[in-house]
Amino acid sequence: MLREERLLIDNKTLELVRSYVPKEDALSAMSEFFSALGDETRLKLISALSISEMCVTDLSMSLGINQTTVSHQLRNLKTIGAVKVRRQGKISFYSLRDGVLLDIMLKAVNFVS
Repeated sequence: MLREERLLIDNKTLELVRSYVPKEDALSAMSEFFSALGDETRLKLISALSISEMCVTDLSMSLGINQTTVSHQLRNLKTIGAVKVRRQGKISFYSLRDGVLLDIMLKAVNFVS
């Protein structure tokens, strides 16, 4: 005989939970976003770009990271929409897309501190 399971929460709470949990496509995008942030090099780049727009050479020299690695990681950050690129002649300048990512970074630092 199957045992009937009962919720300990009320129906209002149940509906809030069901409406609050993101849909599958949003969960997938969030997972990709947080995976992209799960790399120390990318976190360094985001931190530096929160201060100023920079080119690959400036980022490489400021952070002591190989230029090829910087370019590769910036491409990853661009793919998830975290950074934007502005070209000036032959030089590409990278910056954070908006302040939301900076807010996330600050909250993360506060969380782990």
